[in-house]
Amino acid sequence: MRMRNSLLAALLLSASALVALPAAAADLRIGLQEDPDVLDPDQSRTFVGRIVYASLCDKLVDITPDLEIVPQLATSWSWSEDGKVLTMDLREGVTFHDGTPFDAEAVKANIERSKGLPESRRKSEVKSIESVEVSGPHQVKMTLAQPDATLLAQLADRAGMMVSPTAAGAAGADFGSNPVCSGPFSFTERVQQDRIVLTRFAEYWNADAIHFDTVTFLPIPDTTVRLANLRSGDLDMLERLAATDAASVKSDAGLVYADAVSLGYQGITINIDNGARGDNPFGNDAKLRQAFELTLDRDAINQVVFEGAFAPGNQPFPPTSPWYDKETPIPARDIARAKELMKEAGHETFEVEVQVANNPVQTQLMQVVQSMAAEAGFSVKLKSMEFASLLADQSGGNYQASQVGWSGRVDPDGNIHQFMTCKGGINDSKYCNPEVDALLDKARTSNDTATRKASYDAARKILAKDLPIIYLYHQTWIWALDDKIEGFTAYPDGMIRLENVKFKQ
Repeated sequence: MRMRNSLLAALLLSASALVALPAAAADLRIGLQEDPDVLDPDQSRTFVGRIVYASLCDKLVDITPDLEIVPQLATSWSWSEDGKVLTMDLREGVTFHDGTPFDAEAVKANIERSKGLPESRRKSEVKSIESVEVSGPHQVKMTLAQPDATLLAQLADRAGMMVSPTAAGAAGADFGSNPVCSGPFSFTERVQQDRIVLTRFAEYWNADAIHFDTVTFLPIPDTTVRLANLRSGDLDMLERLAATDAASVKSDAGLVYADAVSLGYQGITINIDNGARGDNPFGNDAKLRQAFELTLDRDAINQVVFEGAFAPGNQPFPPTSPWYDKETPIPARDIARAKELMKEAGHETFEVEVQVANNPVQTQLMQVVQSMAAEAGFSVKLKSMEFASLLADQSGGNYQASQVGWSGRVDPDGNIHQFMTCKGGINDSKYCNPEVDALLDKARTSNDTATRKASYDAARKILAKDLPIIYLYHQTWIWALDDKIEGFTAYPDGMIRLENVKFKQ
């Protein structure tokens, strides 16, 4: 009896000790296809950077998986009858990671920073806002120069991401080295090309929905290596699974597959007038660009590189979009006509350098393009680059052509205006056509879908001939997750939202 009681006491003591142990840290590791550029919502431009922001920086509004705009830091909003004043009521009790309160003054400071920071890439996105009035401690009124049908969608992205005015004022253009926002996780460290570490923010307004102590983003450009790391347990999830690996993941009992059709595109951006390197026949003569496009078989590219998982395209909007211009469909491959156009431009052969991100998928894509273009006399030289460096050269005009894409936006304006207008914030071609500017500006000022569509169609007919961007396809976002994760929802914008995502108990 004494021995039995002693054993029972020992078991109870052991059990109590187990109960007293602190819970294991919930550390989430996410594999990214590239390393983001600068972590400043006003300066950044990469898709992968927006994935990090989804955990770091809350926005005024967000979207649902069905693309409805819903509250985040703004709890409600209303428009004046003339569509020129947007009034927003703001969430109370929110603080930035440095303790600065989030209020109407903070919103005013953020919009003014987006408009006035010399390095800001958000200028064209908030161009319509003439002034921001603090109409209450937690209410702002934005007065517009003209109605802007795109503004709420812009505020659901980087233009609506709120950063600490205190930190931004102190750091200026260097804010991205230590970003301070109000999202569920705060910035801890970044090692370029290696990792970005975020730590759970205990004062987050929606803290009950957050279940990880840290999130570590690990850039791994090689899709095969990224998937191998997931299978070995070194990653918990990854974004942009290669389409060729989809069947393998679906058949793996230890993994979970998720996907969503994207809002964006992939294409080849041409340097038209961005510095000295734009001054060459490929940048100067649209006939050469038209000839190059005619060498491409987009359906074959989709089958060879993506096993048919993506959608071929020749516009910033996919063929399934209501904004797609059916009167300028994907041109059929025509090598004979491509050669004719080259001769009209004064060339029987032509060499063009295209920079491409150093990952296997984009490299294979451009190798297929290289082979197709060669049949008409184009000698395509591929320049493999780390993605952030590729973008830096593209922005600076140090390129002839660049294979790059865009993750897409809820409103069609976000896929075209900033790329194709003369002063667009991401117009790396430096393409400039006043007629296109007028049409795209007009599309911004109407809330009537038919009126906007007519403007986009007219602009597209011009752009289909000028070809500052040769569109190739529209991808599907694919995620792979360890099956220990639950609660993940796939969104068509490709972001990873961690509210209510957790490890299974």
